[in-house]
Amino acid sequence: MIDLRSDTVTRPGPEMRAAMADAEVGDDVWGDDPTVTALEQKTATLLAKTDAVFVPSGTQSNLCALLAHCARGEEYIVGQNAHTYKYEAGGAAVLGSIQPQPIEFSPDGTLDLDLVVSKIKPDDAHFARTRLLTLENTTDGKALPVSYCLDARSVADEHGLSMHLDGARIWNAAVALGTDVAEIAEPFDSVSVCLSKGLGAPVGSVLAGSKRHVDSARRWRKMLGGGMRQAGILAAAGIYALDHHRDRIADDHAMATRIGDALETLPDMTVRAVDTNMVFVDFHNWEAAAAALDTAGVLARVGAGTSRFVSHLDLPADTPERLVAALSPSP
Repeated sequence: MIDLRSDTVTRPGPEMRAAMADAEVGDDVWGDDPTVTALEQKTATLLAKTDAVFVPSGTQSNLCALLAHCARGEEYIVGQNAHTYKYEAGGAAVLGSIQPQPIEFSPDGTLDLDLVVSKIKPDDAHFARTRLLTLENTTDGKALPVSYCLDARSVADEHGLSMHLDGARIWNAAVALGTDVAEIAEPFDSVSVCLSKGLGAPVGSVLAGSKRHVDSARRWRKMLGGGMRQAGILAAAGIYALDHHRDRIADDHAMATRIGDALETLPDMTVRAVDTNMVFVDFHNWEAAAAALDTAGVLARVGAGTSRFVSHLDLPADTPERLVAALSPSP
């Protein structure tokens, strides 16, 4: 089986499972699980933030951040296809009465900062207060340049906005940009990072920021049902991933390039883009492609429009060759 649907499909290997089994645990709701505390401190240090909180999912991490930044009747500016707007079931609006102000992404994955400024509401009783600018790194595999994030920070400061980064794949961005995650995180007041995308942990995200912001997010985590007990078993997987899987993300990017190059040799499809660990392809006959992949035991998100293949640490080395074999026209 080859699973190219996402980098969330990985399974913990024997060493990670051993770390989980050996984890020292306590009751994290009481604040005395030492492994959870160690993960939070480690992540905060990596991101050069004061504090951090471990949560079950990236969706909850982003929601805790939005709730900590924005009060009822306030709004956040966000990309039209961003995870914090499109893929989190409207949580900020439903649970926080926070209004999203979505705008289109530019082709490079950035938000046009002039457009951002034009969407900031005047301080008027008719309007929701614009409180927060949220960015995403990576977006469709594209890493945001550090210089752009610094420019966004200047815009936010000029207009009195806070900034949140959905950094689910910040680890991929750091490798692609050849920089440290702390440099990427520096302009943001809060950063959500995922442990189960790219890093290969089975579950969990971490939200980092100031102590005041994290204290607020921790309270929201409890309200949202994210307070866990002996969660050190899960946190241990995150620590193992941070210690052993960050550097190898470059292998995933190389695999994506190999997959893209291999698919370029085939007719009846167009490789649209290869960015970090993602390959985007347009199939001329997507139904036939989906059937061929299914017959070959390849799981992938194939459909009308652009399809996506995502590389990760569980892919076999011969994945590109097997994809070509599966999709090659019959003689």
